[in-house]
Amino acid sequence: MASMLAAPAGTRLHGVKPAQLDAILTLSTPSVHASGTRCAVAATRPDFRADAPVGQLWEVQLDGSRKPRRLTRGFRDTAPRYSPDGAWLAFLRAAPEGRAQLAIVESAGGEPRVITNRLLGIEQFVWSPDSRRIAFTSREPEQGRYGSIEGVGPRAEDPRLVTRLNYRVNGPGYTADQRVQLFVLSVPDADEEPLVAARGRVKADEDEAPSGLPEARQLTSGAVDYVLPSFSADGRSIYTVSAFAPDAIDTLTTRVVRTPADGGESIAVDLAAPEAAHVESVAEAPDGSGLFVLASQLGESGTDFVGWGTRLFWHSFDDGSTAQISVADDDLGEAPGALRVDADGRALVLARRRGAVALVAYVRSGGREVLADGAFVVTGVDSAGDAVVVSVADATSPGELAVARATGLGRLTDFGARLGEVAEPLVPREFVGQSADGTPVHGWVVLPAEEGPHPVLLNIHGGPFAQYTGAWFDEAQVYARAGYAVVMCNPRGSAGYGEDHARAIKGRMGTVDFEDVLGFLDSVLDALPGLDRERLGVMGGSYGGYLTAWTIAHDHRFRAAIVERGFLDPASFVGSADIGWFFPGEYTGWSADEMRAQSPMACVDDVATPTLVIHSEEDWRCPIEQAQRFYTALRLRGIDTELLVFPGENHELSRSGTPHHRRQRFEHILRWWARHLPTSANPGEDMTEG
Repeated sequence: MASMLAAPAGTRLHGVKPAQLDAILTLSTPSVHASGTRCAVAATRPDFRADAPVGQLWEVQLDGSRKPRRLTRGFRDTAPRYSPDGAWLAFLRAAPEGRAQLAIVESAGGEPRVITNRLLGIEQFVWSPDSRRIAFTSREPEQGRYGSIEGVGPRAEDPRLVTRLNYRVNGPGYTADQRVQLFVLSVPDADEEPLVAARGRVKADEDEAPSGLPEARQLTSGAVDYVLPSFSADGRSIYTVSAFAPDAIDTLTTRVVRTPADGGESIAVDLAAPEAAHVESVAEAPDGSGLFVLASQLGESGTDFVGWGTRLFWHSFDDGSTAQISVADDDLGEAPGALRVDADGRALVLARRRGAVALVAYVRSGGREVLADGAFVVTGVDSAGDAVVVSVADATSPGELAVARATGLGRLTDFGARLGEVAEPLVPREFVGQSADGTPVHGWVVLPAEEGPHPVLLNIHGGPFAQYTGAWFDEAQVYARAGYAVVMCNPRGSAGYGEDHARAIKGRMGTVDFEDVLGFLDSVLDALPGLDRERLGVMGGSYGGYLTAWTIAHDHRFRAAIVERGFLDPASFVGSADIGWFFPGEYTGWSADEMRAQSPMACVDDVATPTLVIHSEEDWRCPIEQAQRFYTALRLRGIDTELLVFPGENHELSRSGTPHHRRQRFEHILRWWARHLPTSANPGEDMTEG
């Protein structure tokens, strides 16, 4: 699978080391200026000095007449969006120890001005069509919690009375006392004189806003969240996605909600379409005739989320009808929040398929045009005039900007050059293997630059409704740099290959998915020279942790294993995980016998493989008790086992943990492999406790 954004010819490709993670730049969704001549994007990277992600905004000329230039110099500036009239650029700015706040700067240049001071920061924002207002979402803390009263810390807060199943989420934590609400504010006049605070003999007026910030009006309230705001074409209403009714909190149903922009009662838009029961994103057509809605079904149970693709629907205001307009092969669930509607009324959406993510345009009649498709992953899109710009990752770069043209993608940036200065990537080799029942299994192999024979690491992705891609992947680059051949595939249960493929493991986890990953591994070992089939390791996180734990209980060929943030016991998951009230039952079935038949904990006594168990203390997606019980069971049986626990991190450690923890995670993983599968590039060194 060749890259369309290829690195310069003759570049030596050799992977990266954990200490080079701070060279990895990732990009936000771009924002195209109204003129269609330039765009803005945020470039973010992990920084070891700050032990935090840092980044700024960049301006990119679409005709390539000037190299990209840095627009801002904040600690962490993200999510840029030009106003529709092109006069302003809004973005989120975060200080080292602070929450992200809304900032604006004139698009012609000037000093950015922070215009919010929300205690828990800003989640998302959107411009009104007339560029005079900005709607945003922010968590509204219950009085006395999250620092809303000075001197009342987390340990001194009142007890929480829980009366719902759905009361917390990985990352933010408890949700009932910090709901995401919708706000709107007016953009200050560009010529407005900044407030000079009263001091000395002059006292502030009683009605004077001491902060000098524009007033933000709260439009929603209550015991539900409102997310992903978007204005109606006439600017009179703001759409959000919400459970909306408090009695729907303990379901997976979400709705399109319309709220008057000047204040008033919010109402749910009746889509009258069971196949769109779980709404993920919404945008009104420019002519105000209806809504584009990204949504998926929930089956007869109302909680059957397993393997359904996200579809695009058109909801007409004329007759109230809702019809699916996307084709069955397009699963639009990779980044539903990336939905954009251009000036011509086309919905721009991202479609995942076969380890790639394409850009597809739909019109309300169902007409479809593929705007960008190939060996890459489109991560965001925006348009203005005739320009359609995407952020994209491929085999050679974690993130670049490109213009989507009829002839293909026209690359605009070289943000990957920073990474190339320290280490060029190894390009994955696409491969199709075969499962035990003859089913083809699609995936990739990343080989070290040196000659073999190489020990082999079978990597299993999380989800399970997710996909490996052929794009740049830090995990594969680090392991291949250390001398390991990295094998990764998309077994049944994965996204990107249709609903039959994705739902094949419902009620039978650890069956065909287990056969698929081993079948792919065997196919690779048979086909590629230079791989040492006697020196194999297996690893995975979340669902990948599940299938790794399951694999080492049923196949004993592996020298060692790493089980990370694993879903390891469906029964205890029900009461301990943030999604436990629906996830295991929908995948395994609800009966004790069904759960036991698909549980790694139920067959832990069959494990003989040395196993490193990795988990984070604040993981509420797969709670740490899953890891603790698995580790203890192995230790009690005398299996060579270690438990690596990261304080202050949650389920997203490997993707968005602090830079030092991410580096230490890789160092411990390589230490483990050096002990059990040493290579010349990873001979190992002693890392004693403490």
